[in-house]
Amino acid sequence: MFSKLSQIWKIPELRNNILFVLAMLVIFRLAAHIPVPGVNAAALRNLFASNQILGLMNLFSGGGMENFSIVMMGVAPYITSSIIFQLVGMIVPSVEEMQKEESGRQKINMWTRWLTVPLGLLQSYGMITLLRKSSAGILGDISALDLGIMILVITAGSIFLMWLGELITEKKVGNGISLLIFAGIVAGLPTMLQRFIVTFDSTQVLTVLVFALITLVTVVSIVIINEGQRNIPVQYARQVRGNQSFGGTNTHLPIRVNMAGVIPIIFAISVVLFPSMIAQFLIHAKTAWIANAASSTIALFNNQLFYGIVYFILVFAFTYFYTEVIFHPTQIAENLQKQGGFIPGIRPGVNTSDYLSSTAHKIILVGALFLGVVAVLPLVMRYFTGIQSLAIGGTSLLIVVAVVIESVKEIESQLTMREYDGI
Repeated sequence: MFSKLSQIWKIPELRNNILFVLAMLVIFRLAAHIPVPGVNAAALRNLFASNQILGLMNLFSGGGMENFSIVMMGVAPYITSSIIFQLVGMIVPSVEEMQKEESGRQKINMWTRWLTVPLGLLQSYGMITLLRKSSAGILGDISALDLGIMILVITAGSIFLMWLGELITEKKVGNGISLLIFAGIVAGLPTMLQRFIVTFDSTQVLTVLVFALITLVTVVSIVIINEGQRNIPVQYARQVRGNQSFGGTNTHLPIRVNMAGVIPIIFAISVVLFPSMIAQFLIHAKTAWIANAASSTIALFNNQLFYGIVYFILVFAFTYFYTEVIFHPTQIAENLQKQGGFIPGIRPGVNTSDYLSSTAHKIILVGALFLGVVAVLPLVMRYFTGIQSLAIGGTSLLIVVAVVIESVKEIESQLTMREYDGI
């Protein structure tokens, strides 16, 4: 490890790229502590501490929402915009064709940035309205002008983070948006440890040790599942042209256990948050049955058992859904057939497509179950231990480990590329 670090430090371009990324993350964390004026910060923190739904939203804002900072929406509008265009690509054939070409992908990226602006305006207005209608006294009476300024500032903060994320991505040491979320999660660790140390009781030693062991096992499991893949053997037929022969090689087609990454969890969080957020808007409605329905919805989703079951099912279902979006066995089978490749024992064409689809579904079952368990792990641990502040939750662990693995691979690929250049 130390030799790798020394090697990285000796390469000026790579060293400067890493220092630049660290500087951008520091700027992000500074922005996360610049609050929007007119907010009762203490009441806001109490509200987020007591509401698990808002806690999930705060996770993907990088902790900025808890401070009602100028970047309180984080990269959520950009993520939502990206998801929308991925879904549009499934429905509209022309967009799907654009996703296969470099110029088309650049155009879709431009559209994604443009859509981020209205989504940021809409989401910031919704969050401000939600906090205004809460009974915690977070926001006092604000004029229409103040409301408009708040919405513009918060939306500008999201666009600023989107720009920072793209600058980080250009340095090729990891995905910029993922690194921003990673920085927000890791930044909360010192506060969690401080809170745990202050409230630590000697009678909880055994519980803490068990919790630490489970956390370690979870991290190892995440690494194994993220790196796990099934290698399907592929042979290419030998072709003879004149006096020369081509092909005849043996290779493999990798199918990852977790092809969807953390996207299913992001989808599931978006869906599971929606009923509660709508109910928060309607809880003070003048119509009695609407107010009662809103109160019942909030109470239902605050039930740990119901919330955990719904969350698990959504993560499981979205894992299969998103895998269908990104994994196309029919296209893979067609490409293999065009290139003279085949899977031993399987006829080319439709049979190959069916075999790949069946194999992928069996492998994804393990990945979907694992993602579901990781997502509800904090709820299970809280139920058995009663401890909420020992460490970051399962979703956070999954994001942190996945981002670290991705960044390490990016850096190692750059090191390998420079070794080949030297040769």
